[in-house]
Amino acid sequence: MGAWSHIDQHRVQPYQEMQVWDGVSGSRISFDWDSVSRQPDQPTTIAYMIENANLTTGLLKRLSELGGVTTFSPTRVESIQLGTETPDGLDLSSWPVVTLSDGRTLAARLLVGADGANSPVRAFAGIESRGWDYGRNGVVATLQLEGPGWGGADHKIAFQRFLPTGPVAMLPLPGNMASLVWSTLPARAALLRSLSPEDFTAMVNAAFRLPPADLDYLHAIPSGQADEVAWRLEHASSTQQQTSLPMPVAAVQPNSVAAFPLKLRHADTYIGERVALVGDAAHTIHPLAGQGLNQGQGDAASLVRTVGAARVAGSDIGAQLALEPYVADRYQANNLLLGACDKLHKLYSVGSGPVVGLRSLGLSAVDGLGAVKGVFMRLAAGNGKVRV
Repeated sequence: MGAWSHIDQHRVQPYQEMQVWDGVSGSRISFDWDSVSRQPDQPTTIAYMIENANLTTGLLKRLSELGGVTTFSPTRVESIQLGTETPDGLDLSSWPVVTLSDGRTLAARLLVGADGANSPVRAFAGIESRGWDYGRNGVVATLQLEGPGWGGADHKIAFQRFLPTGPVAMLPLPGNMASLVWSTLPARAALLRSLSPEDFTAMVNAAFRLPPADLDYLHAIPSGQADEVAWRLEHASSTQQQTSLPMPVAAVQPNSVAAFPLKLRHADTYIGERVALVGDAAHTIHPLAGQGLNQGQGDAASLVRTVGAARVAGSDIGAQLALEPYVADRYQANNLLLGACDKLHKLYSVGSGPVVGLRSLGLSAVDGLGAVKGVFMRLAAGNGKVRV
């Protein structure tokens, strides 16, 4: 879509490898292009880490470059309701009319709801969204590592460990920085947010290194985790190579620790009369696979194709019949991904019993199948291309 050139490349971090392992059994899978067959010209990047502000700024610059777009900012939507017949006889009774906080009103031939999981556009259209809460919170933070990572500046590695309470992931950022995404119980998330920077840093290091039983104890004490973790790491016996774990965290960026509830939701449909939903307004997914943004971008691209085809055919772009190809293209694909991530979450929430052995066997088997790993990596990477 031409936005990539407007994104600050100094704040973009590609990574070329991902290490994923079972926090109970230690079974591991490594995603890196050296272990799979690929074409000589196949890029080795698995994914890119980009700050939301950087991505949004790039998209807005691209809109400005294209022209023909009016941006209302800063302002907010006060209400959405159906229109009426105008004084000059134009019938807007089926058109959504958006009232802004500055008093202006906008009548939409097609209103696109890209307004998040609690979408007012979805509520206006009367579209139900079904699913469940996971009883987990996602804790996020920006971390400073002891160095640029084991692979140096040119070979960044992402790490993810599946714990019974939820996965914890460390994703590389430029320089010595990294992003934390830790899915855990709400009480534990609250404790993590209350800790001093030293204790929080210690808990992150422990999450990738200590057994689940040790983590249970560390979450049961109100403070003092830094000393406790240091002692336990000194006396812990581990057969894992140091480079198979993330580089130790040195500090947490001030005021970067936050938490949000995790849930699965899927709208009954993505369209109504003169309404279309994209991204979190249409579906919310567990963050364990990092596919939420990719799903939203796929929705947007599909909707653009659908609207373009309707326009070429001379159809009303807001009519449900004209929007049906968008639903046909995206609904099942999104539903499959939602289901896969949901099942992974449930599979790795089991802390003992035969399920642990079976999932570990499966993980090890997939790790030995380069062709299968290659499929997963190409799906995650979009064939190595950034489509923005």
